[in-house]
Amino acid sequence: MPRSAIVIVGCLALAGCRQDMHDAPRYEPLEASTFFTDGRGSRTLVANTLARGTLREDEHLYEGKVNGQLADIFPMPVTAEVMARGRERFNVFCSPCHGRTGQGNGMVVQRGFRAPPSYHEERLRNAPVGYFFDVMTHGFGAMPDYTAQVPVADRWAIAAYIRALQLSQRATIDDVPAERRADLDRPVAAPGVPAAPPAPAPQEAR
Repeated sequence: MPRSAIVIVGCLALAGCRQDMHDAPRYEPLEASTFFTDGRGSRTLVANTLARGTLREDEHLYEGKVNGQLADIFPMPVTAEVMARGRERFNVFCSPCHGRTGQGNGMVVQRGFRAPPSYHEERLRNAPVGYFFDVMTHGFGAMPDYTAQVPVADRWAIAAYIRALQLSQRATIDDVPAERRADLDRPVAAPGVPAAPPAPAPQEAR
């Protein structure tokens, strides 16, 4: 049999086996139906059901509010691990606009983007911590929401780090634990360079 005839027969065989998967037997959204008496293919949810992952009964955790008011406390313990996570996430998502110290002078602002307010102005220093969570969740002004990029726990961690930034700019020596005050005089090592060991205690003259 000539090769061309084999190709034609093969094409005909494949055509006969076609299955229109793009037109599968299912209802498309808002498609009409002759099966249900109301003529609609889309059905309402069974009463008292929720899609998995959308039951958020903890208003404090998911909305940053307590009894409808912005919370001034955290919904979880603020540990060293939480603060470290908040710092890392802040530097990734927030510092481009707000700057590493929260002054509102981040790199994109230096390139001409609208400057956000400083975290150190009195209005934001006195704002409840739930306010920062709410802004990250819903956006405010020129700032979009970050719900897709930053999970709930990370938003609270960032809010905790913002509080630490605010304290750092107005702290006094009395805010430092007595056993850590000697560390204030030590030089800060550059990244990747080991910190200098503490100076030896002076010896008494013999």
